Amino acid sequence: MSINKPSETEDEYFAREEAARLERASLAKARAMEQAERDRLKSLHHMHCPNCGMDLKRIAFKDVTVDRCFNCKGTWLDAGELERLVGKEPGFLEKVAAVFRHG
Repeated sequence: MSINKPSETEDEYFAREEAARLERASLAKARAMEQAERDRLKSLHHMHCPNCGMDLKRIAFKDVTVDRCFNCKGTWLDAGELERLVGKEPGFLEKVAAVFRHG
């Protein structure tokens, strides 16, 4: 009794499919690891002063909540907060805000 072996073409097909499956699994794992690393870094640095590493405290200033380090006296703004603070008032702060605007 002879056993029919798959053809070389069939072997190649299944080998390519397995390689593609392994590549997809590897890419998914890499993406998950990248996300895990981003999450790890965020948990280490979130609400810590980028200047001295101490805790940041949120304080209200005008209509904006800013992050303040009471150790080094640094004040940190999220995207758009500088523009909200400056508003449409002409002068020095508007020029400073223009430096940080995107586009």
